[in-house]
This record gives sequence, C-alpha cells and structure tokens, in this order.
Amino acid sequence: MSKQTELVLEEQLVSQLVKLGYGLIQVNDENSLIANLKDQIEKHNKIVLSSKEFEKVLNILNRGGVFEKAKTLRERQHIIRDNGDNLYFEFINVEHWCQNTFQVTHQVSMEGKYKNRFDVTLLINGLPVVQIELKRRGLELKEAFNQINRYQKHSFGASAGLFQYLQIFVITNGVNTKYYANNRHQSFKQTFYWTDQENKRLTNILNGFTSEFLEPCHISKMICKYIVLNETHKVLMVLRPYQYYAVEALIDRVKNSVKNGYIWHTTGSGKTLTSFKASQILMELPQVKKVVFVVDRKDLDYQTTKEFNSFSKGSIDGTEDTQQLVKQLSGDTKLIVTTIQKLNTAISKKQYLSKMEKLKDERIVFIFDECHRSQFGDTHNRIKSFFNNIQLFGFTGTPIFADNAVKNEHGKRTTKELFGDCLHKYVITDAIKDENVLRFSVEYVGKYKNKQTATEIDIEVEDIDTKELMESPIRLEKITDYIIANHSRKTHNKEFTGMFCVSSVETLIKYYDLFQRKKEEGKHDLKIATIFSYAANEADADANGFLPEELSVVDEPKALYGLAKHSREKLDEYIIHYNKMFETKFSTKDSESFYNYYNDISKKVKERKIDLLLVVNMFLTGFDSPTLNTLYVDKNLKFHGLIQAYSRTNRILNEQKSQGNIVVFRNLKNATDQAITLFSNKEAIEVILMKPFEDYVEKFNKTFEQLQKITPTVDSVNDLVSEDDELAFIKAFRELIRVKNILASFSDFNWESVEMDEQLFEDYKSKYLDLHDKVKSDQNKEKVSILEDVDFELELIHRDDITVAYIIQLLIKLKSNTKKDTSQTEKEIFNLLNTEGQLRSKRELIERFILENLPSIKDTDEITAEFDKFWTVERQKAFEKLVVEESLSPDKTESIIENYLFAEQEPLRDDILDLIEGDKPSVLARKKVGDRILSKILDFVETFINGMTA
Repeated sequence: MSKQTELVLEEQLVSQLVKLGYGLIQVNDENSLIANLKDQIEKHNKIVLSSKEFEKVLNILNRGGVFEKAKTLRERQHIIRDNGDNLYFEFINVEHWCQNTFQVTHQVSMEGKYKNRFDVTLLINGLPVVQIELKRRGLELKEAFNQINRYQKHSFGASAGLFQYLQIFVITNGVNTKYYANNRHQSFKQTFYWTDQENKRLTNILNGFTSEFLEPCHISKMICKYIVLNETHKVLMVLRPYQYYAVEALIDRVKNSVKNGYIWHTTGSGKTLTSFKASQILMELPQVKKVVFVVDRKDLDYQTTKEFNSFSKGSIDGTEDTQQLVKQLSGDTKLIVTTIQKLNTAISKKQYLSKMEKLKDERIVFIFDECHRSQFGDTHNRIKSFFNNIQLFGFTGTPIFADNAVKNEHGKRTTKELFGDCLHKYVITDAIKDENVLRFSVEYVGKYKNKQTATEIDIEVEDIDTKELMESPIRLEKITDYIIANHSRKTHNKEFTGMFCVSSVETLIKYYDLFQRKKEEGKHDLKIATIFSYAANEADADANGFLPEELSVVDEPKALYGLAKHSREKLDEYIIHYNKMFETKFSTKDSESFYNYYNDISKKVKERKIDLLLVVNMFLTGFDSPTLNTLYVDKNLKFHGLIQAYSRTNRILNEQKSQGNIVVFRNLKNATDQAITLFSNKEAIEVILMKPFEDYVEKFNKTFEQLQKITPTVDSVNDLVSEDDELAFIKAFRELIRVKNILASFSDFNWESVEMDEQLFEDYKSKYLDLHDKVKSDQNKEKVSILEDVDFELELIHRDDITVAYIIQLLIKLKSNTKKDTSQTEKEIFNLLNTEGQLRSKRELIERFILENLPSIKDTDEITAEFDKFWTVERQKAFEKLVVEESLSPDKTESIIENYLFAEQEPLRDDILDLIEGDKPSVLARKKVGDRILSKILDFVETFINGMTA
C-alpha cells in the first residue's frame, strides 16, 4: 500500500470537519479572507457595515502583535458609525462559546517576505483562529512545527495581519498529532498531545483527535476559556488535557455539589496554571462569594501571587499581613492568595472575629496548594469548624497515603480522609510519557568501608548513618571536590544550574566554607549561594519524607526567629559574599530584607546567574526553574519528600536538557524505588529513571553503526547525491548527538567508553554544520528545500565557553608553547574553528590572522591588542565593500545595523531598500534585491559583531 500523501490527508480532514458542522468556504488570498470576515462580523452582530465603518473595524483588528490581538479578539469593541451613533460589537462570543459561526478553508495563500500557502485553517466568525499543518506519514512532526515558525516569521504578520489572530496550532502527520498555543518563544518541547479523561492519547488526526479536540464547541471552549494570556511575558498559553479535565472537574463539583475533592497532578506538570484557571472560572460563578488560594509559606505566597498576576495582571491581591487578609475577605476582592498561617490567625484571634463572623455562612471555595504539606494539623479542623458553607479543594503532586502518612496527635491522616475524592489524576509516568516532564538520571556516588572482625567489607551508606562519619571533614571535602570536578559536565558547561541539599544548617555551613576556601585557592570559579532559616540544626534523622518548614510558625513568619547566633552570623557572612558578587544590599536585619534575598536568589537561579545553590529544605518544594537540571543530595529523603526534591530538576526546556540529574552521596536506592512505587507503580521505575550508563554506551555504538551505513567515512558526506540522502545523514548524526548529550552527563563518560573516537565525531560534526550552513544560505533562493524545516538542534553542539576570547587565549598558548606542543594547540584551534557553530562565520578571518599576523608578533601580551586591530580593519573593509557593491548610504546602513542589534528584529524590506542611493529597483526586482541586501547585512553582523565579547 502506498504512503498516504498530504493532499489525501488534507481532503479527508476537511471532509471530517464539514461533517462536524464547519462550513466549507474557499479563501484563496487575503482579499477573499477580508470579504468573508465582513460578512461574518455582520451576521454575528446582526448589523450591516458601510465600507468606511468596516475600515474602522479593520483598523481595530490591525493593532498590535499576537498578544495584543488575542486581547482584541476577546474584548467588546466600539466604533462611531457614519451617522455619529455608537456601535458596540464583538468578534467572538466568549461567554457562550458555542454561539459562534465555524468555517474551514484550505490552501490560503499569503505573501509576506516569501509567498506561503497554508494547509487547513479554521475560522470563527471569519477570523482565522486555528491553523493545521500536515505532513505525510513517516515525516517528523517537528518539520511541521518548524514550518509554522517559518510562517510566523515570513507571512502571518503580512498586510492586515489577520493570521496573527491564530490562537492554536495543530501539527500532524496523520498518525501523530499535537497542539500548542500561538507563542513564537516556545520550543517543540512545549507541544502537547490531546488525551481522554484517563490520559489515553488521541494521536490520529482522523481517528479521535478531530472529533474530540476540533469539534466546534470544544475548540471554541478551549479558545474562550482555556487559553491564558501571560501578562509578564506577553505570550499565549493553552491548557494541556489533564489541566483541562481537572478544571472541568472542579467546576462541576462546585456547580453540582457541596463535596470537597483533590487533584493529583505530578510535580512539574503546571499546577499553578491549572489552579489559576480553576480559580478564575470559579470566582465568576454567581453562587461563589470568594475564592481563596492557600499556601503554607510566605515565599510561596509571594511566588504564587506573582505567577497568578502574570497570567492576569492585577487579578489577585496577595496579603501582606493578617489585617490585610481580613480586609480583603470582608471587602470586594473575589480572588485572594494567602498563607495558611494568616488564615489561621484570622479565624483564631479575637480582634478579627467581628469581621470574620459575617463570612461564616458565605459560599467560599478554598483551594490548597501543595496540600500534602499544609493540611495535617489543627488549622484544617479549625477552618472546617469556623465556616459553615465552604468547599475545600487540594492540589498535590505527592498525596499522603497510609504508607507515607506521619503520625501526629490526630493519628495518621491521608489526603483522601481530609479532602475526599481524587477528582483527576495525572501521575509522573503519564507526564514522562507525554514528554511534559523529564526522566531522572540517578547516580549513587561513594561507598564507605567498615572494619568488622578484622575483615574489611563494603557497607552501604544508609547502614552507616552516624553523625561522626557523615560529617567527617574528609568525607565532606571529597564530596566538595567531586562536585567541583563534575559540575560543568552535569550542567553542560553551566548551560544549566544545580542545587545541593544537605542534612542540616550546621553541615551546610561546613560545605559552604569548603567551597569558598577552594574558590579563594583558585580551584573553581563556581558562583555559589545559600539560604537557610531557623530549622533545627540536627540532621533529619527519621527521614520521614516531610521537608520541615523552615518558616512554620503559626502566626506571621519571622524569618530569623530562633536562628542560632553562630548560624545567623554565618548567613550574614554569606549574604555579604552574595552582595559583592551581584552588587546587591541584602541582609538578615529584618524579615523584609530576608525575603527580598530569597526572591533575588530565586530569580538568579532561573536566570543561570547562580551555578550552585546550597539548601537544607528551602527551594526543595514549590520552586520551579526549567534552567535547573542537577540536584546533589547529602540528606536522607523518603516518599513525597524525595519525589518533591528530585522534581526540581525535571522541568522541560529544550533538546539539550534531556533528563534531570540526581547525584546522591547516600544510598537512597531503596528509598527512591519505594517513592516511585508509591506514587505510580513498581513497573514505573523503568519509565521514570534513566537507564544505566552501559545502556547508553550500547545505544551510541549502534547509532554510530547506523551512521556508517549511510556515510562510511567523513569524506563520503561530500558524495551524497540527493537531498533525501543528506536528510538521512542529518537525522542519523543528530541522533548520535542526542545520545552523546545524555552520555556526557555521566561521570564515567570518556571517549574510550565508545567505539567512535572524539576526532572522528568532530569531523562528522563539521560536515553536519556544513549542511546546516548550506540550508541557511539556500533559504534566500526561490526553490523550497526538503531540508529547510529540519531542526539541526544546534543547542546540542553549542558550548558557551568556546568564544573568540577563548580562541585568543589559545593563540597566546600557541605562541608560548615549545615547538613540540605547537602542532597540538594549532590542531585544536583549527578543529574548533571547523566544529563550533558560532565560530564558523569567523573561521576564514581567524585562520588568516594565525597564518599572516601571528608569526610577526613577538610578545604574547600584544596578541589581544593586535587581534582587535586586525578585526577592526577587516570589519571596516567588509563594511565598505558591502555599501559599495550595493550602492548603499554608509550612514543609513550603520544606523540600521545599530537598530537591528538593539531591537533584535530584522529590518523591513522597505527600510532595506531605502538604504540604496540612486536608482531604486523596479517593482519586480524589489523582493530579490531587498532579500539579497538583508542577507549580506545579517552575514556581516554574524561575522564581525555577534559573539565577539567573552
């Protein structure tokens, strides 16, 4: 049977959409799109618009970019009619989402920078809101993703920019289908499968996905209710299926019962977005007086308030103190974020009771964040007994079951006992399968020997858990040295950050001082930071799985209450180091300054400005940073505490971040297996944990073997005849890079481990980059290449430490070397110029400097200055050549380059053509000439400006 073509798939899809209720229309270009839009707006609003009035409507539609247009789509609009009357109208009925008109068209042509034709477009009331891109079976979905990115850049914003109203993209090759929001900043990792309520994927576009996800009422509901406009980043976010089902379950329970319930969504699966959307919808229900989102630490209060307000600016009020909370509860505020401590005070202290009593019978919905931690004391009972008409809902990634419950004065209490039914479940195995979180690579480092009856035997670390051994200066120094030696490998040359959790403040102080001493001795350049508060200084000996709250006083948290004088002095000392490193002014003098310090650390870890954060308990729950990929563990963890801590590392980001790295200096193997079994099942261990090092060695060797079948030698890459052959090589070598990326994070990895030597890998990489350069340069030609949408995943090759500054240091080394070592250094330099993507545009010039200028430089101290002089001369020559060849104004060209570097946006074609002095190109030649000049300008910037600073 022959492969299904794109055309056949497209016809079948359109036919199915028509059966679902979409009206099929023919829209060939922008003019017919606009004509249909006018008809649909008039029908939807039951009005007739004159041409002038419709022009005003188009002016409204044309404002802003994707984010602003998403707001325009949802807002009620107003124009002045020709007769002076006010006209109010809407583009989409958000409240009654089924009461809109749904249409489908296909093969719409749009001309922007290039002419593109889009596969299948869904319209609501005439506006394109869903774009479906199809690839034939067997092709990667990522090719469709890259194609849409190309449309984003070249076509969607053209002319009236109506395709910037797209809210959701769907990509499919027939058998696999994913969807995602219109957000140019996200990677392919942020694309999602749709599922049913039991998390079973609906991947076939014609068998399940279209009838469920693209059904008119459902897709309209997704757009109207389940797309979130993130105000902080000015991007669209769409809920994943498990988030959708959880919110729907909460709404249903509030509308149709007075029962409580909880949501079990694994850590890292976007719980804040789910709870925000649930809170936002629930607070709009007429029967609900207020929605109160409850966290159990002030740092999470700040963090959650900030995240909620990023989804909808000013949507909620965080509560600075209990008095403010009481004021909000008794006032008009519909959605409140507060801590369980402040809530407890509000219903317990006499001075607040007169106002709080009035709320006793009101319908209030309480949503508890991380309910596995906050709900197992007197406060829970106090809330239930104080209010008469409330519903309690909990969110947790790690529920409390009988096995991991801790006994207290109330006995062993489980999440089910406190909240009732689990309304929706999405466990870690579901998230890994859907590629919504990463797997863990767990390495157990270190064994300790114990003499027993004159025989030396290996004792696993958990069997020797004595304070004397665990805090032995020799042991702590060995662990410190291990981290220094391996941190760069674990974090891909500091592309990511790490966290080190230890058993007590006392031990943390010892570790920090070790790192600081070794830094002063020049043994590492890691940026280290730490934070701790008044948790007891003894080790967490019982390892019961709870991470004790360092700020767990009943009333307002006093950050440093109870902190030993020595510990506080040490913390102040470390904050001084931090202030010096980042030019800040934090201290422990008061609670506010301490929390500002906490928040600044949080921000800098996410921004990768801190390499390693030392903690006891803080940051091990509730902290979400996709740029953190490694956790070092010298602390007993168990059950939900272990899963919570490990899960700091497994947020998805890009291709380079292939797993969360866990390096354990205690034997937590049994505890890890028990925790995984408890929160999924015994078989899940193989799903959640990465395979052993040896398995990836075997996979690398097999992948190398496949590569050699396609290209037996490096030179054979030159002999590849067709683009199909080149594509086969690209995919084979890309897979090799992916496996090598995983292998390189293991401490045991070296090139002797595998059947391919490093130089051969680098030589193949050079050919791979040659093909990338070829595809990039071919993009300015009219012919469409099948390689154009292939993702080369250059982030797997990129190394931040290989810059022009690094090459200059090698040149100094080259000049300083004895004749014996010179050839090796020279070989290293030329190899880097050939295989480092960011240096390839500069390769020819640097090679010329080495061959022509370097021999005449006698003093190595002059190399940097001479190179700068050489580079300045060559840059000026290249600039003058560019403006002469294309007859450009030098001043205007220099200005447009400066603007491009500042705004990071390519100049428009009209701006480029305006650079030309003398006769302008004809209408027919404008596109070709403009694209050629733009390409030359971008090449100039890439060669002479980008990557020139360290």
